[in-house]
Amino acid sequence: MWIQVRTMDGSQTHRVDNLSKLTKVDELRLKIQELFKVEPERQRLFYRGKQMEDGHTMFDYSVGLNDIVQLLLRTLSDSDSGCGSAQSESDKSSTHGEPEAPQAAGTSASADTQELIDPGFGLYKINEFVDARDLNMGAWFEAQILKVTKGPEPSPEKEEPGTPTDEDIRYHVKYEDYPENGVVQLLAKDIRPRARTVYQWHQLEPGMVVMVNFNPDDPKERGYWYDAEINKKKETRTAHEIHAKILEAGDSLNDCRIMFLTEIYKIEEAGGPDNSAPGSERSNGPECKHCKDNPKKNCRWCNCHACGIKQDPDKQLLCDECDMAFHMYCLDPPLTSIPDDEDWYCPSCRNDVSEVVRAGEKLKDSKKKSKMASASSSSQRDWGKGMACAGRTKQCTIVPSNHYGPVPCVPVGSQWKFRVQVSESGVHRPHVAGIHGRSNDGAYSLVLAGGYEDDVDDGNEFTYTGSGGRDLSGNKRTAEQSCDQKLTNMNRALALNCNTPVNDKDGAEAKNWKAGRSVRVIRSSKGRKHSKYSPEDGNRYDGIYKVVKYWPEKGKSGFLVWRYLLKRDDDEPAPWTRDGKERIKKLGLTMNNRERLEGQRCRKYTSTSSPAKGTPKKMKVEVYKLTGEQKSLIKEDEANKKIWVEAKQSLALGPKFLNKVEEMFLCICCQEVVYQPVTTDCQHNVCKECLQRSFRADVYTCPACRHDLGKNYAMNVNNPLQVILNQFFPGYSSGR
Repeated sequence: MWIQVRTMDGSQTHRVDNLSKLTKVDELRLKIQELFKVEPERQRLFYRGKQMEDGHTMFDYSVGLNDIVQLLLRTLSDSDSGCGSAQSESDKSSTHGEPEAPQAAGTSASADTQELIDPGFGLYKINEFVDARDLNMGAWFEAQILKVTKGPEPSPEKEEPGTPTDEDIRYHVKYEDYPENGVVQLLAKDIRPRARTVYQWHQLEPGMVVMVNFNPDDPKERGYWYDAEINKKKETRTAHEIHAKILEAGDSLNDCRIMFLTEIYKIEEAGGPDNSAPGSERSNGPECKHCKDNPKKNCRWCNCHACGIKQDPDKQLLCDECDMAFHMYCLDPPLTSIPDDEDWYCPSCRNDVSEVVRAGEKLKDSKKKSKMASASSSSQRDWGKGMACAGRTKQCTIVPSNHYGPVPCVPVGSQWKFRVQVSESGVHRPHVAGIHGRSNDGAYSLVLAGGYEDDVDDGNEFTYTGSGGRDLSGNKRTAEQSCDQKLTNMNRALALNCNTPVNDKDGAEAKNWKAGRSVRVIRSSKGRKHSKYSPEDGNRYDGIYKVVKYWPEKGKSGFLVWRYLLKRDDDEPAPWTRDGKERIKKLGLTMNNRERLEGQRCRKYTSTSSPAKGTPKKMKVEVYKLTGEQKSLIKEDEANKKIWVEAKQSLALGPKFLNKVEEMFLCICCQEVVYQPVTTDCQHNVCKECLQRSFRADVYTCPACRHDLGKNYAMNVNNPLQVILNQFFPGYSSGR
């Protein structure tokens, strides 16, 4: 398997290959030394918060395929404790981004009516209650003005330099319902008189801008107060409806139904009556969505997570991980006093002591690993490179999973190091199974891996043994034949490819075997012990075969097996022939053992190390040849002229030209080759269905560059582009 090693600052990332679960940290340090040029003594390795120590293996730390190990470089100053303390002190002294401290008691808000103080400038007075906008949410909250100050010095262009304008005045407000936010500075445009006039139903008209209560997450529940423009007003005998556009701080929500019609307020203008008394009939949504702030209802979310009883808030501890509260006497065991630790974690979030390992200490077995057979075994057998159970990190989308015939971009002779890479290419999708198919449709591909002693491989034709008849209970990957095989499941799927009706008793033979359905055949190096046509390493795509006949017979194990005779029917030469080897050299096909499994499409991993001396010179790759029809279709696609010019520069790369086409005509929404492509005015290609989905969400811009397309944009399909893509990627549109 392989992993990624990344420095703490993220400046360097390298991939470390040829690892296994039993690779020790000492060996990993040597590989890192070659890539990062850092001595092992200076390396501090961390994985999921644990420092990796010498003597332990990858399995001990549960390091998996393509996981990231962080590298911290030791320096001479690491031993100097003053650096860390200086940094921490500077962090503590920083107050950047924090709200102001509350004012003195004489100027703080209270429940009693306070005298309004005119600062001599501005529209509002000190101690006046107003509506203040939350700059992050765009909602309005009731607040009290505690102080009014002048901002920056006025510029000379202003008429009266001595009189501050609205842009120069800062209002220091404190939100009435959220005193914990402290004092916040706002401009005049974010302050207005408190709303106090409720509109009646007959006073509401389309086009009016009012203040409504709305919850963007759940429109049927009470939320916060927003400005809204009424779009339409609907009145029936039994119901009234108001639909409005919510005007937020940076965006707008269109056609929102307002649920609280008796609480629609008029937006007051500055200069009206002063507000010196706190409180109003206006209310926001409940803080707790579970109990709706009902004081008589127990709730485990806004109060003690153990008992839910709303009492003794002074005896509740707040978990620093999940933010849930717990009574000290509800814990197991109960606490009699508040812990001295700065951070406290509830029993669910607290780590198991056996999983916490300090630097230099021996790694302790977790509960899961302590029960595994390897915990009590003294065997040091390395069971592989970790690829047998590796998950697929990308999926072939240029052809559907039930595609018959060759896969575009994959010529005969293509090789992969691991089966998971074969699966990602779309040639043979299962990771382990030898046959890929459906019992009611047919077989699409199979792998020759020498798993059955009855297989006979003669290259251009071979006899294949069906699947089943083995006891694979437990974790066994292979076993001896223990019962008869049946013509069901994948055996039946392969029989359907034969050009003759299915006979599940005696088998059948095709009269015209070339008219049968094609099967992609992959030979694995595991079959090398039985066949000279298998590759020496990895897995190789050998082209299209057809089923000639199938029949049941007693195998060498003494049990009944189903046998299939397949013959090669492919125009490309076989990779073991002289012509096939020459074609592999012309196409520049090599073992694909370093492909990134990170979702990147059709990109190969290239080593940064210099080539070894004496490396043979690479042969010139055969140029990809476009047919006359393809050239005319490309010429007809005027809308994508620039893209095709760039794509045709990759013709010299041979089959990789199709990889370039796939990359350049990828839909930004669904991340697949565009289907029924719409070429926008801004020269981007999007699937018609994806663009329609965007318009249904009232987004009328290009998904790639946000160019305004307009609500009535005509989504015309680029037919020449659709035809040429169907030729390059046959069958990719199936099921879309």
